[in-house]
Amino acid sequence: MYVDGFVIPVPTDRIEDYREMAELGATVWMEHGAISYVEACADDVPQGEVTSFPMAVKLEQGEVVFFSWITYRDRAHRDEVNRKVMEDPRMNCEPDTAPFEAKRMIYGGFTAMVQR
Repeated sequence: MYVDGFVIPVPTDRIEDYREMAELGATVWMEHGAISYVEACADDVPQGEVTSFPMAVKLEQGEVVFFSWITYRDRAHRDEVNRKVMEDPRMNCEPDTAPFEAKRMIYGGFTAMVQR
């Protein structure tokens, strides 16, 4: 299994906008072959002393952390699905209209080591 993971700061007054964007993302990724798509809103994420989710995204007053992931069979499958997603006209959105500040988003791809 291969996983794309994301940690995103979202202004609390834009959560519904983010939900709409996430619903579209889930639809598009799943239609193009992703195994699963999850968007999760923090409700038990403490501020750390050395590092934490809030520190990682430089969380500001009036924001909440979202932790999200998309799963695929393997990296080649992920690359194929993401190519199709990026070509999908439904995903043409202007960066200025995104319901979060993209430069503070953390993301990356991971090969699963343990899974059940």
